[in-house]
Amino acid sequence: MSKGIVLLAAGGTGGHLFPAEALAHELKAGGWSVHLVTDSRAERFAGKFPADEIHVVPSATIGSKNPVSVVKSLFTLWKGIRVARRLMARLRPKVVVGFGGYPTVPPLLAATGMGIPSMIHEQNAVMGRANKALANRVKAIAGGFLPETGGQYAAKTVTTGNPVRPAVLEAADIPYQASAEGEFRLVVFGGSQGAQFFSKAIPSAIAALEPADRARLRITQQARPEDRDEVVRTYGELGIPADVSPFFTDMASRIGNAHLVISRSGASTVSEVSVIGRPAILVPYPYALDHDQAANAAALASGGGAKVIAQGELSTERLAGIVSKAMHDPAGMTAMAANARKAGKPDAARLLASMVEAIAGGRPIAQFKGAQFKGERP
Repeated sequence: MSKGIVLLAAGGTGGHLFPAEALAHELKAGGWSVHLVTDSRAERFAGKFPADEIHVVPSATIGSKNPVSVVKSLFTLWKGIRVARRLMARLRPKVVVGFGGYPTVPPLLAATGMGIPSMIHEQNAVMGRANKALANRVKAIAGGFLPETGGQYAAKTVTTGNPVRPAVLEAADIPYQASAEGEFRLVVFGGSQGAQFFSKAIPSAIAALEPADRARLRITQQARPEDRDEVVRTYGELGIPADVSPFFTDMASRIGNAHLVISRSGASTVSEVSVIGRPAILVPYPYALDHDQAANAAALASGGGAKVIAQGELSTERLAGIVSKAMHDPAGMTAMAANARKAGKPDAARLLASMVEAIAGGRPIAQFKGAQFKGERP
């Protein structure tokens, strides 16, 4: 018999959905029924999301200064709250958990307005706009990198880490094995904007490598559809085996088999790379409003698990030098991989699931603050 319904709300990008998916697996294993509220962008991820039902609720972001656009967005949000209230009345969830992104606003506003226990999870080291708008209304805030001390909401904040999907935990079992000879597997990814920069920068850097180094390379690279053909052509001319795609469904295992990762530093990326334990060159997206990616990267780099380089400092020559050095420094790469793994929080999903149960039962969350969680599934 189900313990009841937990309603998860998340924006339709991987950064929001992957932690929600990890929590969903944990809750389902613990006997809960899980429903997801998201937007139409989530369709490519939804096939693996273990939800009993997926609901789309109208929502909008108020990012424009145009009065007409603002009015339209407010009207859409109003409609979304009404739809969400009807959904809450039908489902009667025991708790609602938001994972950020503007589609979380209507369901969380509806839930808190109806007195349904609610909490949010913030993946980044800096709280996003949707979560900032909801933080005062919810009973608890779980954070991937948020500190538990200091700040306006410290009393109800718990640093859980970011839940990672089962595929990531499986990839963490792959041992890291570096060598100065033989195949060197490079994995490059980073969202649409990140992929655009890497689509130009990485092939140019690879072309600048010594032929003997290029002969060792095997590359997995995320590239936008409009950039893919050019990236494939360049690697083909260089004679480098490369898998290039806008999206990989098996990225966790590809990271697990990588000798080096070059990526943006979104919260899910940093969390997954650290749990799997792979050396990484992190290039924060320079145009993020809150500079959250720089803060995420710093959290991993501080323990020696990654190197952080600003996009503006990545010339072709420097990037080629970084890859070449990694290929010839197996001891250094092995040490970085071990440091990354030390920073990982593979138990984040279990801790978050335990917090969800506590809030659903009206229990305080103080027991979770500052704890190195070693508990069993709820």
